[in-house]
Amino acid sequence: MAGISITVDASQLEAVTQRLVRRSQVGAVELMTAIGAIGESQTRRRITEEKTGPDGQAWPPNRRGGDILVETGQHLLGSVAYRASAEEAEWGASWEFAHVHQNGATIVPKTKKRLSFMLGGKLVHAHKVTIPARPFVGLSAENRREIEDLVTDWLGRLMA
Repeated sequence: MAGISITVDASQLEAVTQRLVRRSQVGAVELMTAIGAIGESQTRRRITEEKTGPDGQAWPPNRRGGDILVETGQHLLGSVAYRASAEEAEWGASWEFAHVHQNGATIVPKTKKRLSFMLGGKLVHAHKVTIPARPFVGLSAENRREIEDLVTDWLGRLMA
């Protein structure tokens, strides 16, 4: 019976492993910072340009047909940020009402029978107002590919 023999010289494996560990620890913060910056950039682009959720669904229009997430002030856009450590990167919006746009909400009066507000220069009264979800935080397939490419490039540099 014929056989195949493979000999592996692992004498340098420990040295290579130690080098990789040192490089990965130093570079992890750099990688996570880059991932966080990409996530923040993607979120800002979704709000200002794309007007779609991470799933690709267009946001429902508002009654005025305007740019709802940026025209009433820069609270949401101004609060989009990221933070990163060697272990993780996270991004989102810190504005106290950001969740209303991300998830949608129904607003009802607390102390009166109806809500009163200005809409298009007219005073409007309503028993409730439903704000549809306009998700802006999340990863689309393209967003994931962009981050995967970054990680692949980082790992390639780490191994070089």
